[in-house]
Amino acid sequence: MFRAQRVTTWLSLRSVRWNSTGSPSTPPLMAKIRTDLKVAMRAKDTTRLNVLRAIISETNNAAKTSSPIQTDLQLLSLIRKRMTGAKEAAQQFAEADRPDLKESEERSITILEEYANQVETMSLDDVKQIVSQEILVLKEAGQKVEIGTLLKSLFAPGGALDGKPAERSEVAKIAKEAVTAA
Repeated sequence: MFRAQRVTTWLSLRSVRWNSTGSPSTPPLMAKIRTDLKVAMRAKDTTRLNVLRAIISETNNAAKTSSPIQTDLQLLSLIRKRMTGAKEAAQQFAEADRPDLKESEERSITILEEYANQVETMSLDDVKQIVSQEILVLKEAGQKVEIGTLLKSLFAPGGALDGKPAERSEVAKIAKEAVTAA
């Protein structure tokens, strides 16, 4: 007697695109690290494998945060951070009379230095010149020359170092020296 009718609603069954078209860019050095990882796997170079896996792991973890690694300079700062940690570990191993572990850390330091040297940055002389010019500009504008205001003006959009391959930590050291000398 009664037929069962199938009722379907076609409310908002449009296709929805959940991912954006612009994928986060990976730094060119990261592509080299990934290809070197494959080469190290084939060569069974465990020290290089461990170093490269650690770098890739840290960049993947950073991709999940609010500040993912998208440039070679950001990757360079990560590599330098790992280098300082490895140097401290090697020093502690030397103090603890563990030459085998110290040697292992020193090998990883040389591998990290190899990748750190592949990133092109501005020379220290160029950075010093730009910082001194910016100090003169701030003095002419009548502003008080402090490290914070100097760094903000240097790295602000349209600033002297905006988009240039200058590492912030190096610029901060030079700016601190220049402000104390002025």
